[in-house]
Amino acid sequence: MAYQFTTPTVSEGPAGEGRLFSRYRLTRGITVLKVDGVYYETRYPSSEEVEAAQEAYIGGYTYIVSAAEKAGLEAVGYTVETV
Repeated sequence: MAYQFTTPTVSEGPAGEGRLFSRYRLTRGITVLKVDGVYYETRYPSSEEVEAAQEAYIGGYTYIVSAAEKAGLEAVGYTVETV
C-alpha cells in the first residue's frame, strides 16, 4: 500500500499598503525536515539543512512515503493519505 504526504502551505499577500495588495494572495509551500528524529517546519531551508536532514519534504510538493514514515508524520499531526 502506498501513502502520500503533501507539505503544508500558507496563503500570503505581497507587502504594500495599496488596497489591491490585500486582495492578492499566493500559496506558498512549507518545507518539513526530520532532524535527529524530530520534525520541524521551515519556510526557506538552506542546502545544508536539507542535506543534514534524515528526511526532507520540500514545500509545495507531494511525496510517496513508507508506512513507517506515515506513522511518524501522523504522530506529530500531519495528514497522510492512502493512495
